[in-house]
Amino acid sequence: MKPNDRISLLKFLTFFYLGGTERQVMNLAAGLDPERFDLHMGCNGKVGELLEEATALGVPVTEYAIDSLYNIKSMQARLRFARDLRERSIEIVHTYGFYSNLFAIPAARLAGVPIVIASIRDCGETLTPAQKKAQKLFCRMADCILANAEGVRRWLIREGYPARKIQVIRNGIVKPQAVVSDGAGRSNGSWLRQELALAPDARLIAVCSRLNPMKGLEYFIDAAASVSRQHTDVRFLIIGGNGHRSDGTYQAELERYAANRGLENRVIFTGFRTDVARMLPEIDISVLPSLSEGLSNTLLESMAAGVPVIATRVGGTPELVEDGVTGLLVPPRDPAALSQSMTLLLDNLVTARRLGDAGRNYVMSRFSIDKMVADTQSLYVKLLSASRARVHHREAAML
Repeated sequence: MKPNDRISLLKFLTFFYLGGTERQVMNLAAGLDPERFDLHMGCNGKVGELLEEATALGVPVTEYAIDSLYNIKSMQARLRFARDLRERSIEIVHTYGFYSNLFAIPAARLAGVPIVIASIRDCGETLTPAQKKAQKLFCRMADCILANAEGVRRWLIREGYPARKIQVIRNGIVKPQAVVSDGAGRSNGSWLRQELALAPDARLIAVCSRLNPMKGLEYFIDAAASVSRQHTDVRFLIIGGNGHRSDGTYQAELERYAANRGLENRVIFTGFRTDVARMLPEIDISVLPSLSEGLSNTLLESMAAGVPVIATRVGGTPELVEDGVTGLLVPPRDPAALSQSMTLLLDNLVTARRLGDAGRNYVMSRFSIDKMVADTQSLYVKLLSASRARVHHREAAML
């Protein structure tokens, strides 16, 4: 394909903060065939840890700053975005998440972009009823609604989204580097325990997520209180920064919550880390206590590293975790069930190893980045080819 025959594609994110959606967007941006796609990016704010990755890829990033979706400034930004789309002859606009969907979809339609794709990657628990209604209305203007899990697709259909427009492409995972194990499931050296000033034989149960009330962290702490009474050698890590309240007040609330349960020295908040992939081989059990999920990157990464996982039965998680086969599933908001599962794996190392190995094999055989990129590229080509065929048919009918 000649350079001037490439498909002009624009991906729109709200920000570039490190999150599951943003991570997948950057994985896809890095994997797209540059001989087939001329990639651009738009956003409402050029901020976040992943902005440097976009810059390093040489992808043009344009900011359309707003302070609300509904005021005059927002309308002016949409008009500027529409003008830029026309000037760049963008053929596909792909938006990600509530704010991006509402900002970019109408502007793309105003600009006459042939194909508009909206991504919805959760089951909307953080949205108000009015926001859910608005997103459904705006997404009706899209040619395709892309979900990352069958669970999300089923929820969208129940909410009244047109089933014929919904496609599912699951997240892809980078194959982790091999580590030398000490035989207990962790890497030699135990550098993480040294860094955290823990005993070399301390066992670690971790949650890796942004600090957000939808992640069920209070239930994790409740379960930790129960487990710690039986297993004094266990420490509980909460790995991630504030994703819900940027002033840090939510972390302070969680720290008080843990202290009130006698866990001051047992629950450790590591803060935001860029080396989670290196940390995972040090972890004995990875827990995802979320109240809502699409298809969790953290769960994929933990399973790919061979760490046994315990997760709540929400969203697309059961598509990754088969209870008792590739991990353990528990109901959301159920610290008793969560603590029981933690204790089961702590007391049964053979079972923990079996689940970790099965989880790794399952993820690495079905959730590669190469497959995610290939499926997405195929979707782009299919939708654009169909649009071009419709235009050709209309033009031929007018002759």
